[in-house]
Amino acid sequence: MNKKQKLYIVEDDETIVTLLSNHLKKDYQVFSCQNFRAILQEIKEFQPDLILMDISLPYFNGFYWTTEIRKTLTTPIIFISSADDDMSAVMAMNMGADDFISKPFSLSILEAKLTALLRRAYQFSHKDYSYNDFYLTPDGDFFKDHQHIQLSRTETKIMITLLAKPGEVVSKEVLLEKLWENEEFIDHNTLSVNMTRLRKKVTQIGFNHIHTVRGVGYLIQ
Repeated sequence: MNKKQKLYIVEDDETIVTLLSNHLKKDYQVFSCQNFRAILQEIKEFQPDLILMDISLPYFNGFYWTTEIRKTLTTPIIFISSADDDMSAVMAMNMGADDFISKPFSLSILEAKLTALLRRAYQFSHKDYSYNDFYLTPDGDFFKDHQHIQLSRTETKIMITLLAKPGEVVSKEVLLEKLWENEEFIDHNTLSVNMTRLRKKVTQIGFNHIHTVRGVGYLIQ
């Protein structure tokens, strides 16, 4: 049996929270915001697969929280708001929201949007590279669950080369050849600097699998 995906509801109207929770809990794990001053902390603890966000909230509005969330997370966000004007929808999307639905709304339409957005967000391309639930896209987005970092073009090329051969030593010469193919003309010293920078970046999201084989090269293991 597949594990249910997790939804986090950021809404201060208890009637709507109850309605959503009761309707969605049959298909999802549902958690609603308990502390409107600590939304980021609750997201970190619950690690939802998707966030339902209202605009009008105590202390800070949904636009503010979406901007804060997008600084570190790619978790899909659907705005649910009584502000049904075009400007609110445009602002929400510009802040990083993935969709917008106006109150009052149809639960069946909301469910369809949830299903479609979750499918798009977590269906990985065959062009992605992965290792132990960490994923790297060709454009340099490196992530696990909802934590992600953006790699530079050189760092992405290095990671793609290493991830293509997990458990195997990739020589410095091979890495340099791959970078030269991409018109990145660097030498051994510059490669070492890039590797140090790359290691520092990926450890931010818990990736500690790059190892140095002294005098030879590097491997992911």
